[in-house]
Amino acid sequence: MTELGRLLPLAVQAVERASLVMRHRPAGTLTAKGDRDLASQVDFQIERDLRLFLRDETPEIGFLGEEEGVSGSGELQWALDPVDGTVNFVRGLPLCAISLGLIRGRRPVLGVIDLPFLDRRYTAAEGHGAQANGQPIKVSDTASLTEAIVAIGDYAVGPDATSRNRSRLALTALLAAAAQRVRMTGSAALDLAWLAEGKFDAALTLSNHPWDMTAGVVIAREAGAVILDQDGSAHSSDSMATIAATPLLADQVLQLVNLAESAPARSRQARGRNPTD
Repeated sequence: MTELGRLLPLAVQAVERASLVMRHRPAGTLTAKGDRDLASQVDFQIERDLRLFLRDETPEIGFLGEEEGVSGSGELQWALDPVDGTVNFVRGLPLCAISLGLIRGRRPVLGVIDLPFLDRRYTAAEGHGAQANGQPIKVSDTASLTEAIVAIGDYAVGPDATSRNRSRLALTALLAAAAQRVRMTGSAALDLAWLAEGKFDAALTLSNHPWDMTAGVVIAREAGAVILDQDGSAHSSDSMATIAATPLLADQVLQLVNLAESAPARSRQARGRNPTD
């Protein structure tokens, strides 16, 4: 058995523990994380439990959690978002996930995403394909944006949100004019899992936090998606953005992302131009 083949069942076992907590515990105390961002008591409970569980089972592997950071070290590192879509979870919306991935160097190589309230679990290990509830999955064969359902990541909150949202709003406008439909679920893990399963045709997030993206990147990639940084290079944990799409859509959506990134600069130039010039 390969190393990843050995670690995947362990990751599934860890996520099963977390899923039980999400399904049966109330959100509990909410902790503010800055402007319009929060973590629930369940976020902390899941992260602390899985950090200890995986430390005991794989002491040679480091751990990165969204809420409490890094512990341990090694060539491999677990990356966990204990509740991806916390605001949805707190409000009783079922579009939330547990996302546990494994990074080797800077490359995601294993992932498990569980949707506790939708009875769906996605798994993948590099070179072994992707599954949903144990059945193989693959991306759609959609080739045209006019036939594509495109998921876009949340708008920014916190410091400099207004500036960072200019390109996000510009991308939304471009997609509204070109795609069949645009969707914002509030969970990057869910977006990538649904891309892998063919429910979405692209999933675009203009950021790249390892706890958000690691598991979903592996699952979507193993299902046949192309996943790029916004400059067109191969995606890694160091990428600035996560641009994921079916192979025939990747160039089209990347072009829109780059148009959106340049739109704020063009707008500023236009406002600064003398109208009599």
